[in-house]
Amino acid sequence: MLDFTGVFAAWPSFLTGLGLTIVLTLFSCSLGTLLGIGSAWVRVYACGPLRIAVAWYVEFFRNTPFIVQIFFIYFGLPATGLKLASFPAAIVALTINLGAYACEIIRAGIQATPRGQLEAAQSLGLNRWHTFTRVILPPALSRVWPAMISQLVIIMLATAICSLISTEELSYAANLVASQTFLRFESYIAVTALYLLLSICFRHFLQWLGPRWLFGCAPTGGPR
Repeated sequence: MLDFTGVFAAWPSFLTGLGLTIVLTLFSCSLGTLLGIGSAWVRVYACGPLRIAVAWYVEFFRNTPFIVQIFFIYFGLPATGLKLASFPAAIVALTINLGAYACEIIRAGIQATPRGQLEAAQSLGLNRWHTFTRVILPPALSRVWPAMISQLVIIMLATAICSLISTEELSYAANLVASQTFLRFESYIAVTALYLLLSICFRHFLQWLGPRWLFGCAPTGGPR
């Protein structure tokens, strides 16, 4: 018979882990999206050498396991003299990984921009910065936002891997409670339910956030 008494008694550990998971998610998703936007701009508009460098970055991080990337940053970089604590190492790994995927998603949106919009921006005398940030980027994000939401949720779930470098997020808390109470099945049921709830809430938050703050207002006649 399942016994959740010990699991419920350990709610402070789960709450602490949940809080750190949310912090990891917010930092890495914000920074990774910005990195993806910058990388997409380079891939579309920059000169040859810089474009090639970003292309290599994207291919490398999209075609290697995330666990290898985070191990390299946390365990490998100290050999070069650069040692990061577990939390900043997790932020760096998540950000760089998301940036590579977001680059290709956002690049697809940018390249789908109608030629007429660019010509209209040029006729209004907008410089390259204003053209990109006001004419190209908002509609591009609007086109690819469903794909971006999926990728951001994946990154939120990938925070669980950060427990392997002793980042005390939600899965770390579940492992700790399981080892202390010996209620392993119950502990992992509880953490699964928390991840499911967090994913649903995060997805709805992103669906609300995009049209209101990133690429214009949502229509008032009903849900998007």
